[in-house]
Amino acid sequence: MEEKIAAEGGMHEKYMMRALELAQLAAAEGEVPVGAVVVHKTDGKIIGEGRNRREAAKNALAHAELEAIAQACRSLGGWRLPDCAIYVTLEPCPMCCGAVINARIDEVYFGAYDKKSGSAVSVQDMFSLPYNWSPEPVGGVLEEKCAAVLQNFFRGLRIRGKRWKKGGGNS
Repeated sequence: MEEKIAAEGGMHEKYMMRALELAQLAAAEGEVPVGAVVVHKTDGKIIGEGRNRREAAKNALAHAELEAIAQACRSLGGWRLPDCAIYVTLEPCPMCCGAVINARIDEVYFGAYDKKSGSAVSVQDMFSLPYNWSPEPVGGVLEEKCAAVLQNFFRGLRIRGKRWKKGGGNS
């Protein structure tokens, strides 16, 4: 994995930096800071962006990856995303891995590993299961920066005396 990142230079870092900007926007809105971008590999253009909006939308489906995939589908005019990669600051959950598979995205680049619900490699490797599409996961892109955004967000909640509650968001 690291060899692929090193061989392709700063391109991955550029896209992950945009995903980090989106994660910071989510954090500023009180959302868990996760950002995602979909890139059309043929021309290198970002065709979809998203950030976590579960609290504001009061919707379990408002994940960064799903927003980015939906926008990319609108950009390309179809539900398949050929020759595309997604960059996300946190390893995708099972739902988002399923969306990546269904959208036929080729590669998933993520920053921080998610030991609790990451389903690209950490808790399970959904992409190695016998689905009809098998994206390639590449973890650890700007891992320290991506992890720091999440750590700072949750540290801030603790300092302010707030606790992230299961099923209820922060309060």
